[in-house]
Amino acid sequence: QVQLVESGGGLVQSGASLRLSCAASMSSSASYAMAWFRQAPEKEREFVAAISWRSDKILYADSVKGRFAISRDRLKKMLYLQMNTLKPEDTAVYYCAVHRYADYGGADPADYGYWGQGTQVTVSS
Repeated sequence: QVQLVESGGGLVQSGASLRLSCAASMSSSASYAMAWFRQAPEKEREFVAAISWRSDKILYADSVKGRFAISRDRLKKMLYLQMNTLKPEDTAVYYCAVHRYADYGGADPADYGYWGQGTQVTVSS
């Protein structure tokens, strides 16, 4: 059983930074990729970034490339998303996710089998 708890969201002004965290409870033998997704009101869930088990492969959505940075601490079982130069269009609920079976994952939410409850990020203009 995997449980994910996100934190770090909030209300910020355009241009500000936020750091999201995701605490994962899972077997110490698990070696799966993790990712961040987001969902704005009345929109489909959108891929943000993914990171491999060893952190040697990282993938970003074009919309966040150069502004966001994903990282993980395997020992602490934590996933992070550093978000800089935030824009109003970044407003969404942000979810962390664990891949179903692979140590490196892509942008398809169907490949991720475990999800957190989400944390709200609101960027005002």
